[in-house]
Amino acid sequence: MPVRARAQATLLIILSLALAACSRPAPSGDATAQAVRVTDVNLGRSLNADKTVGGNTDSFRPADTIYASVVTDGSSSNAALKARWTYQDGQLVDESVQTIAPTGKATTEFHVSKPDGWPAGKYKVEISLNGAAAVTKDFEVK
Repeated sequence: MPVRARAQATLLIILSLALAACSRPAPSGDATAQAVRVTDVNLGRSLNADKTVGGNTDSFRPADTIYASVVTDGSSSNAALKARWTYQDGQLVDESVQTIAPTGKATTEFHVSKPDGWPAGKYKVEISLNGAAAVTKDFEVK
């Protein structure tokens, strides 16, 4: 093979390898989001400026706003936290999703209120991260 043809073939191989390296897909959001985990969930009647609850409790009054403070740790550019609030027999009270992009420890707040008052009974809030169950907290309205 002549020198010029060999040089062209070598250049073609190098360019092909360079293009292949540049066209690799970026890591998916799911892989990055797996680095995030829920480390704690606290319930309370009030919320502090840093989104933590003021005074943890699992007992509420009918007129209370119920806050859930969800602590996560890890990094993600796009993770979905969901709070699903249910009453005694599994009846859905509320469900909401927040997209978070933490870079370390972070706190996210969810809350529910019922202006005409909560019926007495047992409730729960289920927190999930990217569709996977993370923490469930039981509470009661008296």
